[in-house]
Amino acid sequence: MRVLLLGFGARQSVVEAAEGLRPEIERRAEVVLCDFTGREDVSGVEADYAIVFGGDGSILRAAHQMGRRQLPVIAVNLGRLGFLADLSPAELPALLDRLADGHLEVVEHLMINCQVFRHDRLVYEELGLNEVAVQNGAPFAIMEVDLYVDSELVTTYSCDGLIIATPVGSTAHSLSAGGPILRKDLQAVVIAPISPHTLTHRPVVDSADRLYELVVPRPTAQTSVVVDGRVICTLRPEDRVRVRRAEERFQLVAAPGHSYYRTLREKLGWSGRFQMDKSC
Repeated sequence: MRVLLLGFGARQSVVEAAEGLRPEIERRAEVVLCDFTGREDVSGVEADYAIVFGGDGSILRAAHQMGRRQLPVIAVNLGRLGFLADLSPAELPALLDRLADGHLEVVEHLMINCQVFRHDRLVYEELGLNEVAVQNGAPFAIMEVDLYVDSELVTTYSCDGLIIATPVGSTAHSLSAGGPILRKDLQAVVIAPISPHTLTHRPVVDSADRLYELVVPRPTAQTSVVVDGRVICTLRPEDRVRVRRAEERFQLVAAPGHSYYRTLREKLGWSGRFQMDKSC
């Protein structure tokens, strides 16, 4: 079994944890590459799995490093929330043992492809795991965004931005904007306006098999397309942002005992009932 070791090296604790676990990993697998800069293109590296240390941000960075050749990810949580990275460092050796015996499931998740067309010419393209967003910059005025679904104009949003999120991304920026949580295996997207200037514009869930197009008729110099938190370009009035299902799938090794609702319950601090302090 050949593995990559990836993570966010700007946090020293991530590097230290990875180095501490490396002897255990090397007893069970061959480490073919180790990168904690987040800048190395690993799409051409021959490996079976990527072990990613950190939080969900580290996983997003690793997904972009792998590009069009997505490897199954073993996500070790060294961050805060960790909706995707929910495996503790202590659980990693046992998981690798079970993986070598073929006893673990690899779950595939929807990814989206973002393309920016200018005068019908493709000028930018990016693969996304969480979301594509169109956001305004300075002077931070309300922007208008036209939404087209399968070439049909749906509505014009007056808002601070518009998000198209995958089920994985539904617990990220979209959730902060008031969007719903989608189960990660759904083949759907969330369309969520950021601070819409009307009460009738609410988040919408639709099929992942449709073509979504965003047009900003009057962008500012800082109006940008953002994919998974990374600015890929600024927009001009004639630009069309097209979002559709990607052929690639994000693959995550399922950690035993970590169910979907258990993760939501623990990460979001859900409680079944109010507990009164008996000392009061």
